[in-house]
Amino acid sequence: MNQPPATGYANPYGPRPTGDRGPDFGQPPQPPAWDQPPRSGQPPRPGPVAQPDPAQRGPKPKRKKRGLLITAGVVAIAIGLAAGGVAYVGPDRVRTMFGSPAASPSASAPTVPTAASVLSTLGDSAAMPAAGTVEAALRSPIADAELGSSVNVSVVDVPSGTVLFDHGADHNANPASTTKIATAAAVLSARGADYRITTKVVAGPNPGEVVIIGAGDPTLTYGPTGYYVGAGRLDQLAAQVKAALGGQAPTKVIYDGSLYPGSSIGPGWDDGDAAGPYGAKITALMIDGARTSPKRPKSIEEIHAGQDRTSQPDRSAAAAFAKALGISKVESGKAPDGAQELGSVQSPRIDSMVEIMLSESDNVVAEMLARQVAIAKNLPATFDNAGKAVSDQLASMGVQVDGASMRDGSGLSRLDKQSPAMQTSLLALAAGEKHPELHSIFGGLPVGAWSGTLADRNMTAGGKPEAGAGVVRAKTGTLTGVAAIAGIVVTKSGRLLAFSVLCDAVPSSTDVARAHLDEVTNALAAL
Repeated sequence: MNQPPATGYANPYGPRPTGDRGPDFGQPPQPPAWDQPPRSGQPPRPGPVAQPDPAQRGPKPKRKKRGLLITAGVVAIAIGLAAGGVAYVGPDRVRTMFGSPAASPSASAPTVPTAASVLSTLGDSAAMPAAGTVEAALRSPIADAELGSSVNVSVVDVPSGTVLFDHGADHNANPASTTKIATAAAVLSARGADYRITTKVVAGPNPGEVVIIGAGDPTLTYGPTGYYVGAGRLDQLAAQVKAALGGQAPTKVIYDGSLYPGSSIGPGWDDGDAAGPYGAKITALMIDGARTSPKRPKSIEEIHAGQDRTSQPDRSAAAAFAKALGISKVESGKAPDGAQELGSVQSPRIDSMVEIMLSESDNVVAEMLARQVAIAKNLPATFDNAGKAVSDQLASMGVQVDGASMRDGSGLSRLDKQSPAMQTSLLALAAGEKHPELHSIFGGLPVGAWSGTLADRNMTAGGKPEAGAGVVRAKTGTLTGVAAIAGIVVTKSGRLLAFSVLCDAVPSSTDVARAHLDEVTNALAAL
């Protein structure tokens, strides 16, 4: 496990596991800063975290064809803005995303500047790189044959909206898991950061029968040791139901999954994508993302291995609820109209779930969040309607979605199509001030050479930091033949750029392709 050096500003929620992943797999998060109580004697939310020296982090983990990684919620990261200088940069440039700086957890910790003083170093105060300079920096990295014949790139200056580089930027390519950025923006816009999904139990048609109604909460858990932090618990729900029933003993659990009509397997998914260990059938009722034996990994090897998923997420969840009630009879059915509510539990906030989805690249959470957009628009929560709802929500905010095809929310689908121009349009919008509801996106994006799927990226084979270390914050995407990355970067001069690189005809190893994508982000960071 990697962790910041002892002399740095300590992360109050513990060390950060690291790793890498292919088509985006899940992993347990550290508690999101805004959704968890502080530990005794610690500040109410983590302040800026000093960027560790990657050279002190131990050997670089071996990349695997399918891996993953997680990140704690980082509100601000330390990065070098100029030779010999270090500043703390908020991930989205927007002052309103930050609260008051946290108190130093120890007397020896360095003084951390306020967010306002940091953010003032960004934006128009730094010189925008010339388009010719950007083209010269990227010409060699994107021309490498190992990226394949379909290399599509967009780079946009965030403060001005100026397009600095366009290489097939309007081409709609397979985005893989960079799709999750669109899902995040749409659900934050449609639902709001504070929204929580409520799972209810109502009285069944006969005395003693109870109906648990699937509401699309993938984090629901059976007990206190579930996979997701802050999840609603079936044991607490069962206690509410027993109390509401009074002296009536429960006799049967009916589970209502009618919120999600249609197929539980996404169009264009590869064989096995719905069978785990990194995905599952998408049903309105499930616990722990459909994991059969949820547990928090204790090593990088366990993270890469993933976890088994049930083939019947809804029935498995209903069986766990029945067990909590002390009964065993379970069947599928529909809640009676106007039935008395017997209890309810809520999910973590939407912004917390967005952070989980992005930092861990959790495919199941992504699909459930996409359906929340459809539900918010009063559409049946199918794969097709979820994709349409996400696209329509983005278009309503002014994002370029022409020619895009969103067939799922996770990016597992081979039928998904997005353009780099669409992604940089969205990222620039999210980093601005017109849509503060989108700011949570940047809290979840992995950071180069530090967290998430970028934990071992933007570093040399010997573990030395490259130009993008600490200044690249982006979502990765990997499928067989597809390598992608999209996010933001603060240049050496302090300018904020949005970028997207989508390569969907990679002829060789995606590990090799990822190395070339790092060359692109390092080149941007060095401007």
